[in-house]
Amino acid sequence: MLQVAINGYGTIGKRVADAVRAQPDMEVLGVAKTRPNFEAEQAIAKEYPLYAAIEERADQFGEAGLEIAGPVEDLIDEADVVVDATPSGVGAQNKELYEAYDTPALYQGGEAKDLAEVSFNARANYADAADADHVRVVSCNTTGLSRIVAPLEEAYGIEKVRATLVRRGGDPGQTSRGPINDILPNPVTLPSHHGPDVNTIFPDLEIDTLGMKVPATMMHMHSVNVTLETDVDAADVRELFAGENRLFLIPERMAIDGSGKLKEYALDAGRPRGDLWENCIWEESISTVGRDLYFFQGIHQESDVVPENVDAIRAVTGLADADESMATTDETLGVGF
Repeated sequence: MLQVAINGYGTIGKRVADAVRAQPDMEVLGVAKTRPNFEAEQAIAKEYPLYAAIEERADQFGEAGLEIAGPVEDLIDEADVVVDATPSGVGAQNKELYEAYDTPALYQGGEAKDLAEVSFNARANYADAADADHVRVVSCNTTGLSRIVAPLEEAYGIEKVRATLVRRGGDPGQTSRGPINDILPNPVTLPSHHGPDVNTIFPDLEIDTLGMKVPATMMHMHSVNVTLETDVDAADVRELFAGENRLFLIPERMAIDGSGKLKEYALDAGRPRGDLWENCIWEESISTVGRDLYFFQGIHQESDVVPENVDAIRAVTGLADADESMATTDETLGVGF
């Protein structure tokens, strides 16, 4: 049974921990937090061994009535692999720690691409992560774009991708984030960083992206235009996408007209935390004109990278090939509506 450490137990870390626990071939060795808070209390309630990420703050856990298993160094030393789910930039600071204990590490998409040997998406380049010591699971938006680029490239060939990303201002718990009542070009320069990030997965892909930030917390929205190398019919693209388990085609009959109803649907369906691990593509938006394909997709920024982290663990450690890993991950988590 593979022993997995989770360094950082916030928005992504707690979801990855629950996903790892659901797997038949791995278990959570422990989770690390920088300070006691409600998430630290929940980690203990779920019987995850809790470690102190910062030695100088270790006493704060005891003062808050929370028992810790030790310092994060002990956790890293005993782990077969570590998932770094710390805030952007902190993973780079932790790299030296992981190297000191010779523990393979997975980082999140907020880290610079040069931090890791491989930028990872399970559908696109699973095999590239084999035996790597440092792997970066790309961001929620890059994950969402990679999941549609891979099958389209395989089926039709791609001349160019153009995507407009309407991005949430912050996660529901990020009270310091904005905007409050505004719509911001983000960034105002073009292209946005998302296109170059997709190129870490598809180096030869022609892609332009631009971004906007809006006062919402639930999801991102992508308006996508792909110029393919051959003429294509919308019905054929719908069939192609329907065959991808991590793409959810929202039927018109459901009358889901936006992110709010999507989240309510996920909650009604019994999804933990209302998570949407799949790209949520409005089926009726899939349109074609000659070689040009158009559609809208919603990306749940808190959860779509969770199955990718689980698959990256198997890729790095050689537990399974891509098809086997993705099938196991999807089955255990319940991916695919």
